[in-house]
Parts: sequence; structure tokens; C-alpha cells
Amino acid sequence: QVQLVESGGGLVQAGGSLRLSCAASGRTFSSYAMGWFRQAPGKEREFVAAINWSGGNTYYADSVKGRFTISRDNAKNTVYLQMNSLKPEDTAVYYCAADKRMRTVLPPRGIYEYDYWGQGTQVTVSS
Repeated sequence: QVQLVESGGGLVQAGGSLRLSCAASGRTFSSYAMGWFRQAPGKEREFVAAINWSGGNTYYADSVKGRFTISRDNAKNTVYLQMNSLKPEDTAVYYCAADKRMRTVLPPRGIYEYDYWGQGTQVTVSS
């Protein structure tokens, strides 16, 4: 079992930056692909970014490409999402998730491919 705890959310003005962190428990974190998803009020949860176990492969949603960067520190059991040039439409609850398949080359982008989820952290971008 893996427990995930997100932090770093908050209120920021448009054009600003935030860095989200997701701390994971368990000794197998370094073998899992990790993803970030978000859910805005009244909308479905959507993919934001994903990274494979080694950090060598990443994916981004088109809406955040060039503005967000996903990274991980396996020594700290933590995955990050650096968010720059934030827009009001980025406002959502952000969730991190772990895929328990071991050492997959390409990280998944589908919600149902992830096995463990955090509780989420609120990001609000004011205009």
C-alpha cells in the first residue's frame, strides 16, 4: 500500500508560479510511475502530467505543456509539479497518483491506470 500526501497549493495571481509536492510512503516508490491530475468544479478529473519511475520519460497535457514541469526525487520519495505562468483556468484541486506496475518505460495518462491517489491540494488562480 502506498500513501500519497500533496502539498504546496494555494492562491496565486495569474502569471504567478506554484510548486506542488507529493510525498509518498513505502519502499517501492522509486519503481512507480507517477501522475498529476486535476479536477475543477463541475468538471471531470483530467490528466495533467506523468513521469516514469526513473524520470526519463514524461508526458504533459497540451493545456500545460511549456508551463508545467513534473519531476521526482526518488531519494526523498517525492514527486513535484512546478507550475509557471498560471492562468485562471488552471484553478482546480490537484491530485497525485501512483501506478503500481513496476518500472514501466512509459508513464500512463489514463485515470484508471493509476492505483493510489492522494487527497488533493487546492490551487486557485485569480485574474
